[in-house]
Amino acid sequence: MKTPMALNVAVQMDPIERIKIRGDSTFALLLEAQARKHTLGYYTPDRLALNGKRLYATVQPLQVRDKEGDHFTLGEAKRVELSSYDVILMRQDPPFDLAYITATHLLERIHPKTLVVNDPAQVRNSPEKVFVTEFSDLMPPTLITRDLAEIKVFRKTHGDIVMKPLYGNGGAAVFRLTADDLNFGSLYDLFATTFREPWVTQKFLPEIKKGDKRIILVDGEFAGAVNRVPAADDLRSNMVRGGTPKETELTAREREICKTIGPSLRERGLIFVGIDVIDGYLTEINVTSPTGIRAIKSLGGPDVAAMIWDKIEAKRKR
Repeated sequence: MKTPMALNVAVQMDPIERIKIRGDSTFALLLEAQARKHTLGYYTPDRLALNGKRLYATVQPLQVRDKEGDHFTLGEAKRVELSSYDVILMRQDPPFDLAYITATHLLERIHPKTLVVNDPAQVRNSPEKVFVTEFSDLMPPTLITRDLAEIKVFRKTHGDIVMKPLYGNGGAAVFRLTADDLNFGSLYDLFATTFREPWVTQKFLPEIKKGDKRIILVDGEFAGAVNRVPAADDLRSNMVRGGTPKETELTAREREICKTIGPSLRERGLIFVGIDVIDGYLTEINVTSPTGIRAIKSLGGPDVAAMIWDKIEAKRKR
């Protein structure tokens, strides 16, 4: 598809040589941008440099192709002032640590004159497992704390629980504890030693065995979904942990969840968001580097990358 006005686009992402293109949403966005004749530049977050009021990065021209093992070509690296770009895709993966937060502060200097997707200030202010608690009536019972007494009361109330890092990603360090699991004390000690921040304790949802639905919203509107079914021997449904993508339709409850949270996403400038729903319960709102759009398309669903670029182009036109 050729657009009336080509955009100058830079992508801030993890090293492109390491990505697995079959499931990588950033790569899908790059393929679509290139098909629309947008100019692409590439850099990693460590190349950012704020000099006074000007934000620079060492950027390389980028061409992409949907060919495993030969999916990109980079040109000569040049120091570029990032305000010269029309659009910057902020697409590095978590962990959501101080390095990530710093990157949002730096990109905030040029947004919205240069459109950063997603809005960096709102990415910083909307951690996935904290932002979601604004919609606690849509969630399973959830506690955020590191206080042992609080967790013991929650566990006594709800029986089976899940404990996971507040700023974790990709299903790492997610543990289920049954009501009589003698590992609780040891796991608490491990979390208390490993994490300075609180962590999430949540009521276990047995229906996870049927899947964890990733639903994509584009500028607050439902765009597509994929059901991620965990392996028989694993709690986690993340595809990087062996989850299997399955085609799916939204239930009435899931459509109501999208309708409820959509206005808040639009107000925050969160164009590309992935929410996670298990058995009709909202568990996370992913705003940093959501995934799932290649799986949705490969299962016969809509081209979410095209929908995202339609929205970006409309915003730039305005």
